Amino acid sequence: MKKICILTATRAEYGLLRPIIKKLSAVPQFDVRVAVTGAHLSPEFGLTYKEIEKDEVEIDVKIDMLLSSDTPAAITKSMGVAMISFADYFDRLKPDLLLVLGDRYETLAVCIAAMNHRIPIAHLYGGETTEGAVDESIRHSITKMSYLHFTSTEIYRKRVIQLGEDPSRVFCVGAIGIENILNEKLWSKDELEQRIDFKLDRPYALVTFHPVTLEDNQSGIQFQNLLEVCKQYTDMYFIFTKANADANGRIINKLIDEYVDTNKNAIAFTSLGTKGYLSAMKYCSFVIGNSSSGIIEAPSFKIPTINIGDRQKGRIQAESVINCEPEIEDIKNAIELSLSRSFQEKIKNVVNPYGDGKTSDKIVSTLKEFLLNDNRISLKKEFYDLEVK
Repeated sequence: MKKICILTATRAEYGLLRPIIKKLSAVPQFDVRVAVTGAHLSPEFGLTYKEIEKDEVEIDVKIDMLLSSDTPAAITKSMGVAMISFADYFDRLKPDLLLVLGDRYETLAVCIAAMNHRIPIAHLYGGETTEGAVDESIRHSITKMSYLHFTSTEIYRKRVIQLGEDPSRVFCVGAIGIENILNEKLWSKDELEQRIDFKLDRPYALVTFHPVTLEDNQSGIQFQNLLEVCKQYTDMYFIFTKANADANGRIINKLIDEYVDTNKNAIAFTSLGTKGYLSAMKYCSFVIGNSSSGIIEAPSFKIPTINIGDRQKGRIQAESVINCEPEIEDIKNAIELSLSRSFQEKIKNVVNPYGDGKTSDKIVSTLKEFLLNDNRISLKKEFYDLEVK
């Protein structure tokens, strides 16, 4: 049997990996090991490893690596803890492949350990650009350490090839978020109200705002501007999902708690889980913040996304996305546009550019092809040079 280690460090990442974990586990020739780390194991971020256990997914190892601080120094030290801990784990497990998703610092640290252990890496979602976040350089670094590449669009596939990766190892498979929307049995609005214990008898917005990691000390200021605009919409509800464990994430979460304490038309969650989050998205008037979910998943529901600032700058976007600066007047204008009848009509037939919902099947098929043929993987990668014209 071929051992496949699948890494997950955050709630959002696991929600995307879940269908792949399930389908790979059903392949008799694969021994799937799920390694859980990062925010999953932190009480502050909701101990979201419990969501994995609720799905009856067996966790092979829990590796605690987060320091109780989100300063740059603390994050670097957390990466060091991850590298040391996963060095020992990989030495014991000796997996045939490491499967990772995304562009977070935890993932980079684990990939460095895997590279030193000569473990082939399969990476989901290289080639994307997010110019306002440190994730940009992390993502491209992971691409260069990886052997197999799964991208969400053809443009992103070409970018991975542009980085010197052989086209025979780069596959456009679409975004798993679309697959979850098409296949997940989402809650009704009544069930959503019951689950979150909050009556949604007026329009509401779904708010997710993460730190802008390449703009020093701006995250709190930008998020405070968003809250100032929210205060003006007393006839709406606001469902906040908290920030992740990036630098300055705790500042945002503190502001959320303070806002919810003093505004009865708002409620906050550390994690809604995949089904809860997508259900909340399905019935909302608009998504607002700077999360990739507003770019990738929200267009499938034909609802507006208000994308604030530069965190997602460079991603391919549907026509339902409204970009604005992180200033009070710009945010308010974007909300007014999203609620206008003309914009609502415009996005009724919007096309999501991120795939057809068959992503996990394509990934499983490719992994079978490479792992079950002994001569398909060679870590002596040649740099693929584009023809100079």
